[in-house]
Amino acid sequence: MSTPTNSATSPAAKVILGCSKCGASLPDGAQFCLQCGKPISLPPKEAAVVGELAPELVQPRRKPRVFRWILVAFLVSLIVWSAMSDGPFAQGLQEMVGWKQDQPILETPFTVTGHSFRYYKFTLPEGSTNVSIVGQFIASSADSKPSPKSKDKDKTADNDIEVYVLSEPAFAVWQNGYATSAVYESGRVSKGSMQADLPAGAGVYYLIFSNKFATRETKNVTANVMLRYKTWMPGWVRSMKERFRDWVAD
Repeated sequence: MSTPTNSATSPAAKVILGCSKCGASLPDGAQFCLQCGKPISLPPKEAAVVGELAPELVQPRRKPRVFRWILVAFLVSLIVWSAMSDGPFAQGLQEMVGWKQDQPILETPFTVTGHSFRYYKFTLPEGSTNVSIVGQFIASSADSKPSPKSKDKDKTADNDIEVYVLSEPAFAVWQNGYATSAVYESGRVSKGSMQADLPAGAGVYYLIFSNKFATRETKNVTANVMLRYKTWMPGWVRSMKERFRDWVAD
C-alpha cells in the first residue's frame, strides 16, 4: 500500500508550455518555438510597486506688494511733512539732515566813520528756499561824550545808524547815491531788530551800515545778524560739488 505524498513537501510541478501556432511542447523559459520559430508570449510580470510620490515642495508665499507701497507712501509723506512743517520735531529733523541752515553774517563789533558806510557781502546757495535774514543791532557815538551834569544823556550824542539789505544790482545803484528798493531798511535808529524775507534761489546780497548823514561823528556798532534758509541739498553735498567743479576747472 502506497503512502500518500504530502503536497507541501513534494517538488513543484514543472509547467510545460505549448506553441500556439504548431502545438509543439516548449521547455520552461523558452522565448521561441523550437519547431516553427514563433516568439512565445510570456505571462505578464508582476507590476513593480511604485512608491508614493514625494509631496511637492511648497514655496513660501511672497509678501504682497501692497505693504511695500504703503511703506513707500509713508516715507514720502514723512519727508514732505518734515520739509514743510515748522514744528520742533520737524525743525530738528531738518537740521539733522542738513535741510535747515543758519549761516552767520556778522557777529563782531565794528565802527563806522562819519559820512561813510560799511557793508558785508553774503551769498545764497543754489536751491535755497524759505530765506530770511534775522538779527539785532545797537549803535552808539564813539566821539561825543555826555556831560556829567546833563540830566538827559541821550541828547548829548547822535547814536543813530541806517541799516539796509540790498541785492547786488540795488547796491550798485545805492552806492552811486541814487534811491533804490531795499529788502530791508531800518531808517535812522540807534537800535533795532531785523526780520526780512529774501527771494528763493541763489543770489548775492549786501548788509549795509550807513553813517552817511553824519559828517564827522563815528559810530560804534554791535550787531548779530544771521542768514536762515532751507535747502534740499545738504551743505556737505554742496561742498563736494564745489570742490569737484574747482578740480575740473583746474
